Amino acid sequence: MLRIVVTEARSSLLFWLIIWATGLGVYGCGGSAVSPPPQRPPAEGSYGKSREGSAPYVVMGKRYYPLATSAGFVQRGLASWYGSDFHGRSTANGEHYNMYARTAAHKTLPFNTYVEVTNLTNGKKTVVRINDRGPFVRGRIIDLTYTAARDLGMAEEGVVPVRIRALGYDRKEFRRGMWVHKYVQPPSYNVGDFAIQVGSFLQKENAFRLRNTLARRYSSASVSIYIQGAKQFYRVWVGRYSRLDKAEAAARRLQEDGFPAAFVIARDR
Repeated sequence: MLRIVVTEARSSLLFWLIIWATGLGVYGCGGSAVSPPPQRPPAEGSYGKSREGSAPYVVMGKRYYPLATSAGFVQRGLASWYGSDFHGRSTANGEHYNMYARTAAHKTLPFNTYVEVTNLTNGKKTVVRINDRGPFVRGRIIDLTYTAARDLGMAEEGVVPVRIRALGYDRKEFRRGMWVHKYVQPPSYNVGDFAIQVGSFLQKENAFRLRNTLARRYSSASVSIYIQGAKQFYRVWVGRYSRLDKAEAAARRLQEDGFPAAFVIARDR
């Protein structure tokens, strides 16, 4: 959404300055009003994040750590919504924002988690899928699309108190001649195959230069190729870990050792 809220006003320029300063491609959200969606080209998405969107990120000097799992997650606070100003732009997980879909931004829930949102003023409910980060306004816990806000009867108010409950991931099942939704909680992400991504480059030479530097200081430095559309990225990885907690500890050591943009990735990506 290329958005960050500062003293109740949006400033995409400040957002980009923060993102380039931290080296993380994450977008945030606030609130908006209704008007026809503008016809504008979508903004370029961000690359190199882990599959579940678990890379820590920094906004306005605060570091956020996305959750490894949504199991049992319940939260109360304020919901806002964003609309035409961001229609067609890229979300934090690389999708194009659609104000007429049922998606939402949350600071820490894993991407693609489905969440039940209840408007505490009228009891209306809706289900949305997390595909963005935000809102970064004190007290607000979720930023909804226009359609989701309309479901909750809050499109006019703009901000209302809500309760959100994580349902899990959507796994469709074919029953009695039709597809039905089944929400399942993900398994623990603490066990798997992890590495630390230190950099991502379009130029192969730059990636191998960093790999060689890291190999002199750390074990198992490597370069992994990642293709996104017409672009080919060379991602520099360090280490190999079977537990997420150990990988995150190693990432913190790398950050303290002069690589502030280091974060954990799942190697099967």
